[in-house]
Amino acid sequence: MFLVIGHSPIAVNLARWCAERRPTRLIGLASSLAIAEELGDCEILPLPKPLSVSDLPNAGQKPTAVILVDSEVLKEDQVLSALRNRWPDAPILSEKSAGDDVDTVDKIDVQDIITAAFKEKVRSWERHAGATVLESYIRHLPEESKVAIFCHDNPDPDALSSALAMHELVAFFGHEPTIYHGGLIEHQQNQAMVRLLEIPLRRIILDWELEDVLNEAECIITVDFHQPGANNILPKDCVPHIIIDHHSSDKTVSADVAFLRPEYSATSSLIANLLMSMSLEMTPRLATALSFGLRTDTLSFTRSFNQVDLRALMWLNTWVDDDLLQSIQAPLRTQETLQSFRQALTTMTQKGGLVLAPINNLIHRDDLAQVADFLFATSTTDLVIVFGIQRQKILLSARSRRENLHIGLMLSKEFPNGQAGGHRGMAGGQIQFASLGFNETHVDEQEHEAILEAFSNRLDSMFSEERDA
Repeated sequence: MFLVIGHSPIAVNLARWCAERRPTRLIGLASSLAIAEELGDCEILPLPKPLSVSDLPNAGQKPTAVILVDSEVLKEDQVLSALRNRWPDAPILSEKSAGDDVDTVDKIDVQDIITAAFKEKVRSWERHAGATVLESYIRHLPEESKVAIFCHDNPDPDALSSALAMHELVAFFGHEPTIYHGGLIEHQQNQAMVRLLEIPLRRIILDWELEDVLNEAECIITVDFHQPGANNILPKDCVPHIIIDHHSSDKTVSADVAFLRPEYSATSSLIANLLMSMSLEMTPRLATALSFGLRTDTLSFTRSFNQVDLRALMWLNTWVDDDLLQSIQAPLRTQETLQSFRQALTTMTQKGGLVLAPINNLIHRDDLAQVADFLFATSTTDLVIVFGIQRQKILLSARSRRENLHIGLMLSKEFPNGQAGGHRGMAGGQIQFASLGFNETHVDEQEHEAILEAFSNRLDSMFSEERDA
C-alpha cells in the first residue's frame, strides 16, 4: 500500500498514479481536498483537522512507502522524524522544505522540478521555432534549387546521418540535394553505414570541382561543423547559408540560419529534435541512420549525453530497423586495421593515467578512433591520445574522463585555427607540421619518426599528471 499524505492537486494526481500500480491510501484535510474524478484503487480519508502521525489510521496495514506532499495535514513540527519513528523501515519521500532533516528520507526539491519544467518548455519553443525557420528557409528556395550539403573530412556516423537527414528534407521540398565530403570513408562501420543505408555521397578532390559546386549551389548547408576550412574542404572565406552543429564555438558564426547547440551530444540528436516539429515523414532508413549517429557520438550512451539526447533516441526508436542497425554496428575489421592495433599496442607509453599511442604506419584514418576506444577501456587509464601521420599532417583521436579537463578546448587552444578541437571527453584533430617546428614542404618519411616523437613530447608536457600536480 502506498500512503500519500496531502490534499493539493499534486497529492491527488500522485495518488491516482500510485493507485494504478498498487492499492493506495490518500489522507488529507477535508476542507482542501478537491477530487473531480475517480482515483481507481485508492482509499480516501478526509480529516476534519490535522492529526498527529501516531493517530493516523492504517487499518493494521504497514505502508509500502510514505509520500508526504502537504505537511500541514500533520500536527508535528518535526514531521519527518515523526513519520520515521512510526514507520522505521518504510521508504519516505517528501519535499526538500518539509521541516526537519532526516538522513533516511528521500527529498525532492520542488523548485528544481519547476525550473526544469520551465526549461523544458523553453526548449520545446526553441525546437518548434527552429524547425519552422529551417523548414521555411528550404521551402522558399527557388524551385528545384541545387543544394550542396557538406560534411567534414572523413565523415563519421554523426555527420553521415545528419547529412542524410538534410538530403531527405531538401528533396522533400522539391530541390536537388547532393552530399559532399573531402578525405576518405575508411572506418568499417562508416562504410557499412553508407552501403546499407544507401547514402548518396560525392567526394571532392580537385579545387575546380569545389569551385563549380559552390558556384552552382543555390544553398550551402554544413552539418556537424561550423568553421569553413577547418577539417573540411570548404574555403575559409565561404559563408554557408545554413549551419547545423552541436559543437561549441568561441568565434562568431556567419550564416543565414545557424543552429549551434552544444547542449546536444550529437548533431543527429539536434536534427532529430528539429524533425519532431517538421512535416518530413520519418522512415526506418533515416531513423536508423540518426539513431546510429547519436549512439556513436555518445559511445552507446556511456558518455556526454543528457535529456535532449534521450528524447531523440526514444522518438527515433519507433522507426529504427533493429536488424539493419545491428548490421551497421558489427562489420568485419580489415587486416590494415588489425595492423594499426598491433602498432599502437607496441609503441604505446603510459605515464599515470595518460596513454600516448603513435601509429607509425597509419593507413586508415578511422583506425585512430577504434584504437582510442579500445585503449580507453582500461581501468588505469583516464586520458588516451592515438595519433599518426597522413598527407603531411598529424592526425589524432583523443578520449578523456578527467573531471577537470575539457580535452577538446585544451587541444584547440594549443593548436588553433581549426587544427584540433572537440568535446570534454572526446576530441580529434589534424595538426600541421609547422605547429611542431617542422618545414612542411620538405618532409619525407624518414622524418616521420622524429615528428611523432616531438608530438608525443608535446602531448606529454600538456597532459602529464606530474605537470598538473
